[in-house]
Amino acid sequence: MGILVPEEYGGAEADYLSYALAIEELARVDAGTAVTVSVHSMICSAILRLGTSEQKERWLPQLAASDMIAGFALTESDAGSDAAALRATAKRRNGGYVVNGRKQWCTSGSYAGVIMGMFRTGDAGSRGVSAFLIEPNLPGISVERVTEKLGIHTSNTCDLAFDGVQIGADALLGEEGAGFGNAMKALTAGRIGIAAQSIGILAACLDESVKFAKERTAFGKPIGAFEGVSFKIAQMAMDLDAARLLNYRAAALADAGQDFGLAASKAKLFASTAARKHAAEALQIHGGYGYTTEFAVERHYRDAKITEIYEGTSEIQQVIIARSLLGRLD
Repeated sequence: MGILVPEEYGGAEADYLSYALAIEELARVDAGTAVTVSVHSMICSAILRLGTSEQKERWLPQLAASDMIAGFALTESDAGSDAAALRATAKRRNGGYVVNGRKQWCTSGSYAGVIMGMFRTGDAGSRGVSAFLIEPNLPGISVERVTEKLGIHTSNTCDLAFDGVQIGADALLGEEGAGFGNAMKALTAGRIGIAAQSIGILAACLDESVKFAKERTAFGKPIGAFEGVSFKIAQMAMDLDAARLLNYRAAALADAGQDFGLAASKAKLFASTAARKHAAEALQIHGGYGYTTEFAVERHYRDAKITEIYEGTSEIQQVIIARSLLGRLD
């Protein structure tokens, strides 16, 4: 849980490539656990980059030691991909802020010890958004609904209500009004984690498919002897390598202190698409068995889809990649 946290705060002080490998291996077994660690790590990185010395001393040792989990609250009912449209507010009062509004699909929101939330402190638009570190046990914060999801059941997702929540000025993370940009930077780093999660799911699908194709027989031979099966496995293996290389490049750029945003978008887009595609192929290889909960591929199939949605949809990644080549034409 402290893989990206410096040793002085009790973390492993590992690099982004190590982080990507760890998330990948976790997701190979359970994608929900992997995204919990990924979001937790994303928030640790944001505190390291933006936090005051007091905020780092207060939160990072507990987060690195797994004494608490970090949650993330950005999305609202009318502010998803268009995150700058959020309406929940944090208004200055008595030297601090009063927070009001609703947040949807908050990762780890029911169990978090601290939540990184985005709230409007100024006028409409991206420049009026600020980031805060909020303790979820404060008066006025409640879990309105725990979301039942298609997959990643081991990752908690909930809707949070903020009703007249009073927080101190020391809860502000970074500069007031810079929250949207800070959220986007955090999500950019988080895309390495979601790409790694996708890769882990894909690797698990390949493992299960190879095993089943060797053991299951039809027409007197293992089903892997038939091109209808073996070619699916070959494509799966090729896309797994390609996804890994794209993500390891993004992680290496981050470790070198270079701009890795475009590389992370490419990695996240390719890996999530491949995970969803090949999870379906893995289920197809397993036939009727794959449609039962007796085999892990049905869970990988359900878990894979969300990787194309959170931390920037596939469509958003395509916008980022296209604009890097064409500029803004609108």
